[in-house]
Amino acid sequence: MTTRRSQLQEDTNYRVLRMLQDNPDLTQREIASQLGISSSGLNYCLRALIDKGWVKMQNFSQSKNKFGYIYVLTPSGIAQKAALTGRFLQRKMQEFEALKAEIELLQSETAQPSADQPQST
Repeated sequence: MTTRRSQLQEDTNYRVLRMLQDNPDLTQREIASQLGISSSGLNYCLRALIDKGWVKMQNFSQSKNKFGYIYVLTPSGIAQKAALTGRFLQRKMQEFEALKAEIELLQSETAQPSADQPQST
C-alpha cells in the first residue's frame, strides 16, 4: 500500500516529467512556479530524477536558461513517465468518482427538507 506522501511524490515526478517532455528549456524556477512548489523542492525532485536516470541535463547554448542547460527525458524516463501516467490517471479517476458521489449526496441532502424543519404550505 502506498502512502499519501509517496503518492504526492509520484504525482510531482509525473508532472515534472510531463513538463520537461513538453518543454525541456524551462528553468527550475519556472517549473517550480507552475507546480506551486519551492525552487529547492523542485531541485530535490530533479536531482532524484537525474539519479534514477530518468532525466539528464545537457548544455544548450540557445537555451533561455541563463546557465544554458536543458532537461531531457532519457529512454528510461519516457518509459517511467508512461507508467506514471497510467497510475496518475487511475488515482484521478478514483478521486473523481469519490467526489462525484459526495456531490450527489450533498445535492440529495439539500433537495430534501430535514425532518425537524416545518414544511411550508
